[in-house]
Amino acid sequence: MAATASAGSRGQAGGSGGRAGRGADRDRAGRGADRDRDRDTAGRSADRDRDTAGRARNARPRDSLGRPLARGAAGEPVLPDGLAVTPAWAVAAADQMLADDRPFHAHEVLEAAWKSGPAAERDLWQGLAQLAVGLTHALRGNAAGATALLRRGAGRLAAHAGTTPHGVDVDGLIAAAGTLAAKIERNGLAAVRPDELRLALRRSAAPGETGRGG
Repeated sequence: MAATASAGSRGQAGGSGGRAGRGADRDRAGRGADRDRDRDTAGRSADRDRDTAGRARNARPRDSLGRPLARGAAGEPVLPDGLAVTPAWAVAAADQMLADDRPFHAHEVLEAAWKSGPAAERDLWQGLAQLAVGLTHALRGNAAGATALLRRGAGRLAAHAGTTPHGVDVDGLIAAAGTLAAKIERNGLAAVRPDELRLALRRSAAPGETGRGG
């Protein structure tokens, strides 16, 4: 009887030991998979495009609306990261880009001006950049995104209503963005003419005036 009990005890111990051994094997296999995944992730991370500061960035070329193209394709010129720009250059460059149906790139210029400019002008540059993003959405066929960003940009520009900082026609832009957003919402993008998606940052010269600006 004692021998039988002893054999049963050894059997239970053997079963427990087998289960423990299998559990340990699974743990080791799991740790090995984790190490393989970590190495794979590190390898992918090392292969990512990075700027001079080591920040991850997408270096793929982009089209006129900022959509990524295949590597090696001829894309649009892009603004270098961290470029300090002057307000006069930013307004002139972004205005031309908007006229050329390149609102995504205008947005990058205006964002650079926001980062380079004083805090008191943050709403101005952010509002202008948001209008450019709204136009980008419209040209990409995203009506909801276009109306949301056009209204958001106009709302941010309201802090500068009644003024023309750096020649920017703030009141004209607020009115034009509101009208465009309402038309898109009411009739859809198909009803919008191409010229309506080219908002001018500066007021066009009236007859007898010598140039644009305010």
